[in-house]
Amino acid sequence: MSFDVPFILTSLVIICGLIALIDMVFLAKKRPEGTKRPIWIEYPRSFFPVLLLVLLVRSFLIQPYRVPSGSLEPTILPGDFIVVNQFAYGLRLPVLRNKIYSIGEPKRGDIALFYSTKDNETIYVKRVIGLPGDHIVYRNKTLTINGDRAWQTPVGMDLDIENGFAIPVNVSMEQLPEVSHLIYTKPGYKIGENVDLIVPENSYFMMGDNRDDSDDSRDWGFVPEKNFIGKVFGVWMSWNSDKNSVRWQRIGKRIK
Repeated sequence: MSFDVPFILTSLVIICGLIALIDMVFLAKKRPEGTKRPIWIEYPRSFFPVLLLVLLVRSFLIQPYRVPSGSLEPTILPGDFIVVNQFAYGLRLPVLRNKIYSIGEPKRGDIALFYSTKDNETIYVKRVIGLPGDHIVYRNKTLTINGDRAWQTPVGMDLDIENGFAIPVNVSMEQLPEVSHLIYTKPGYKIGENVDLIVPENSYFMMGDNRDDSDDSRDWGFVPEKNFIGKVFGVWMSWNSDKNSVRWQRIGKRIK
């Protein structure tokens, strides 16, 4: 079951705010001096400033998010609780998602949070690979952007844990024009190997760092700019569900 947190939070703020306003303007004047406010008025008036602060911080500043899958391994692990800079790509109204102030645009190499193009509700986290107008080619596990190959330097081997099974993967350092980052590729796998396209205006091409285990733009296409939520910049908590333990070494880790 999924909850529309922005809608629920915004609704609570509006309801508590209206009750507080009605009480201050109309009901408080008729209440005998020294009489306590009824519970149905006391609670909304007490919670309103707290809920409003949470809404403002979550909508315009920082949003937490728990990563459910390993599509961005080894950069981000399943069970990582990440923090997202909400204003990196502009300020948007909660629920309506309309941009009210433009601050910046997604940059190549950013790890970004965005709404799925399938239902506009599911939240994904992927790396920005293609900008508007870019020519993207992905073939034989090699990425080419505008004719320039993103060189991969082998680092070694690792194990990717999927559904309790350990799958060997190659680890490489991939060099994008703006940033270097580690990627996983599986020997023998050929997923999303036939990509040759131009990114349309106001859209972006997104990929996971776990190249052969990522549901991304190779499958469901481009992400429009309006779907972006913000830029990921760190891990504040990490839980290893396989071992039922905290990954202490990842707390406070900067993401890039």
